[in-house]
Amino acid sequence: MRKMAWLVAVVLLFGLYGCDSGSKEGAGQTKSADKVELTISAAASLQEALEEAKTAFERKHPNIRIQYNFGASGALQKQISEGAPVDLFFSAAAEPFEELKKEGLIDSKHEKTVLANELVLIVPKQGEEAIQSLDDITRAKRIAIGIPESVPAGMYAKQTLEKAGLWEQVKAKLVYAKDVRQVLTYVETGNVDAGFVYRTDALASENVNIVAAVPSGMHDPIVYPLGVVKTSKHLKEAQQFYSYLTSGPALQMFEEHGFRRAR
Repeated sequence: MRKMAWLVAVVLLFGLYGCDSGSKEGAGQTKSADKVELTISAAASLQEALEEAKTAFERKHPNIRIQYNFGASGALQKQISEGAPVDLFFSAAAEPFEELKKEGLIDSKHEKTVLANELVLIVPKQGEEAIQSLDDITRAKRIAIGIPESVPAGMYAKQTLEKAGLWEQVKAKLVYAKDVRQVLTYVETGNVDAGFVYRTDALASENVNIVAAVPSGMHDPIVYPLGVVKTSKHLKEAQQFYSYLTSGPALQMFEEHGFRRAR
């Protein structure tokens, strides 16, 4: 009887050990299967191109999920400076990016000026025919630009108008937008007579016409620096996405959306 009881105890002990080992293995498998979510703060003008990049990257890296935070580069920079949990920053101007570098928040080994763009003057598709050039902008009743202090496209637009000697003439007519995509919406809907956006934004819309391309000498260079944020909790995965966005196939995709490769 005692022998039988002893055998039962041994069987139960090994059974419990087996269950415990299985549960640990299962937990390990679940952990390894967990997806990593990356947050990328990016200029609003990059939206369509980056959505396409997300699809291509996630297909090859099913364990990484990309989450975007689109907006004005200046506003995004301030969020990162204040501790927002961001893994990569893709700016539409050098200044906000340089601010983060000064604060030591950008990984110096994973940062690069990737793209370039062009500023254009647009009108609604069924717009004011009198506006056919930059000089004609004085005929507009309302003109949309991004807030110059936080929206790079707005800063470039202000520089352009000042360089052309038109700023004082149109200042009272300006409607300020939170980012370049809001400028595009104002023009598309006819709420303004004209607006300044990037060529890539204008090409993404069927409801606006480009009436003038602004010469590059009238404003600071329009460049798009990209970098991994040092405070990222997923540096390995962030570096993987950085490497993809700076690769040949990704750059070709950006070009298809109207961007140019930075020199």
